[in-house]
Amino acid sequence: MPQRLSLAIIGCGAVAEFVASQLARDDSIHIAAIISRGPSNERAGKLCADGNVVVESVDALPECVQLIADCAGHSGLIEHGPLALEAGIDVISISTGALADSQLALRLEEAAKCGGSKLKLLAGAIGGIDVIGAGDVGELTSVTYVGRKPALSWAGSPAEEAYDLNSLTGAVTHFKGTAREAALRYPKNANVAATIALAGLGLDHTQVELIADPFATKNSHEVVASGSFGDMTLKIEGHPLPSNPKSSALAAMSMVREIRRRTHYIQF
Repeated sequence: MPQRLSLAIIGCGAVAEFVASQLARDDSIHIAAIISRGPSNERAGKLCADGNVVVESVDALPECVQLIADCAGHSGLIEHGPLALEAGIDVISISTGALADSQLALRLEEAAKCGGSKLKLLAGAIGGIDVIGAGDVGELTSVTYVGRKPALSWAGSPAEEAYDLNSLTGAVTHFKGTAREAALRYPKNANVAATIALAGLGLDHTQVELIADPFATKNSHEVVASGSFGDMTLKIEGHPLPSNPKSSALAAMSMVREIRRRTHYIQF
């Protein structure tokens, strides 16, 4: 039988709701706490079943917690990640883009060293991370990520500075640059770019193109990589979570998969 895992979830949004609902039917996992602040506490309370608590900080977590799942985006990882790692609790996150801030990345690494813990960055909405990581063992010569989304999905991002997203008559590339630049300029849209970069050539040597397409109906992620291993081209057209069009269904599913994987003796 798999061992029982005691889990805390950071956040109470669409991703957290999906994760909690999927794990509620899994006897090998116990959601011991939800980490949430202020106005979100009422919503967080709805995620709790019998025996679960809502807390505002890592310091208030039940002692039984073995793993923390960051489902709150960059802010959740920034606020709670270092404290959790210092406390010796492993953290899993899909907020990879936050590590484009080199000071935060260093802080997280030092906290993990201090606590003897690990921060696991998940593939989230993209695949092929194992290929890129393995390819980097040899000579990985180039990696390019192209992200294409419906035009209005870029609302609130720097894309609005260059284009009127409501009146586009065709697809436009509104960003070309490195993965670090993309992650810093588009913190809510470039987690995939950062994930691909950190798996391989790094944030400063992975190329990124971001496209607003008025005719697109899904979020499209395409990766082209070359190296001594050969060549790879991968494309995923992903659906959002029904409860939030800005959240990737596959990213939420990857979180559930990793939590369940932690309870298995034979792992992929």
